[in-house]
Amino acid sequence: MATDTRDAIRDVALELFGRQGYEKTSLREISERLGMTKAALYYHYPSKQALLLALVEPLIAEWKTVADKATTLAHSTPNIERVLGDCLDVLLSHRAIAGMFSRDVPAILEALGPFYGDLMELTKRLHTWLAGPEPSTADRVRAVATTEVLGSALGWSPLLAEVGDDELRAILLDAAMSVLRPHLP
Repeated sequence: MATDTRDAIRDVALELFGRQGYEKTSLREISERLGMTKAALYYHYPSKQALLLALVEPLIAEWKTVADKATTLAHSTPNIERVLGDCLDVLLSHRAIAGMFSRDVPAILEALGPFYGDLMELTKRLHTWLAGPEPSTADRVRAVATTEVLGSALGWSPLLAEVGDDELRAILLDAAMSVLRPHLP
């Protein structure tokens, strides 16, 4: 029962954070929407930040898996496409959370606290791998631009709500590879 309640709280929080923004959503609104007292909500999540971290933690864990896997692979075109596909799979499975990041950046980054450093380190590792061995400045810029193609498009997911995950994945993977394509190994 507690797991169901925690899941319901996360579902409502994700919906409200996504629609109104993290900063503009209160725990009172979440508790009222669920028909529970604020004290009951605090029993499950002691703060709005704890609730946000519960939403974001699975995304970060999966992002870590992708970054860890990438660093074990040779830097080749098929592996780059595979890793970017894995990145897209993570972002698409957390599409609402990915969108939340782009709409409420300052508040989200502040609330992430210790996870922010971990997320930046994982992203840096991924960018370093995408840039390839002995990267030029252009290679490093293309690596960052490649992941931004994925993240920025998903961040505007309300504009793409009617596009299914499979179609969106194919289009974004092609776009990301296009950023790198002229300089792929």
